[in-house]
Amino acid sequence: MTNQLTSLLNIKHPIIQAPMFLVSNVDMVKAAMLCGIAGCIPALNYRTVDELKVAIKELKAAKPKDGAFGFNLIVNKSNVKYKAQLETICELGCDFIITSLGNPEETIISAHKAGIKVFCDVVDLKFAKKVEALGADAIIAVNSKAGGHRGGKSPKDLIEELCENCAIPIISAGGVGCKADIDKMLSYGAAGVSVGSLFIASEESNVTNEYKQACVDYGENDIVMTQRISGTPCTVINTPYVQKIGTQQTWLESVLNKHKSLKKWVKMIRFSIGMNATKNAATKATYKTVWVAGPSIEYTKAILPVKEIIRRLVN
Repeated sequence: MTNQLTSLLNIKHPIIQAPMFLVSNVDMVKAAMLCGIAGCIPALNYRTVDELKVAIKELKAAKPKDGAFGFNLIVNKSNVKYKAQLETICELGCDFIITSLGNPEETIISAHKAGIKVFCDVVDLKFAKKVEALGADAIIAVNSKAGGHRGGKSPKDLIEELCENCAIPIISAGGVGCKADIDKMLSYGAAGVSVGSLFIASEESNVTNEYKQACVDYGENDIVMTQRISGTPCTVINTPYVQKIGTQQTWLESVLNKHKSLKKWVKMIRFSIGMNATKNAATKATYKTVWVAGPSIEYTKAILPVKEIIRRLVN
């Protein structure tokens, strides 16, 4: 399965274990690297820079010859930790950074000085061309089948459009639950895939067993979009609690989001409230179950070790 992505990251298989807020951790990424794929963790999974430093050092020590690890950075103003996270990652080093929800220019400049590759999340050609012009090393094409903050185009349409108009590698995010799905994305022109939701119900994940079991019990048709977490539409499992609170912004949020000078602050507050709710649901036994996941949980039939999930993906 050697191609652009395997060469770019020096990995066996063109697969990135996608960064998932509260889910991804060092143990998951170490297991991923040992199986010849890349692993990525959101920097926001660490409360402090010191915790982030410990994670980077542990991953560097565990990295095999044909593995790679990276971190995801939210690069917009809602992430007040961004500057310190970027500085720390560039200081200690990793293989790649994935940027999301903002202008990646500063990240690309700083990371390249440190010898770190930068992949940028995009949902359409407009932003793909922008990040390519800024010097991104690859594009993460977030399609309509992705979990979390997903795009609006089908995997086929998005990959083919980006491949036709961009010169850098395209990595498809969303809609991969088995080997046949990987082959399909590669046939559209993708250099590799980013896979997240399958790994929520892994033994290495430290979210609650209830969250993991929900990924086993629910399926593709149970995924809905909500604006009640980050202010940006996000996919979650349609639990009774989600049905109770609804998936749309409150009337007050809707009004304030139309106010140019207040919009940024409203989004920051909603982001903070939503992240706390998601954290509690993921790490505590609570009836407030806001579990982020994508349609590919359709393929999750049991809680398995990461190596078994990867084995099923590549065989």
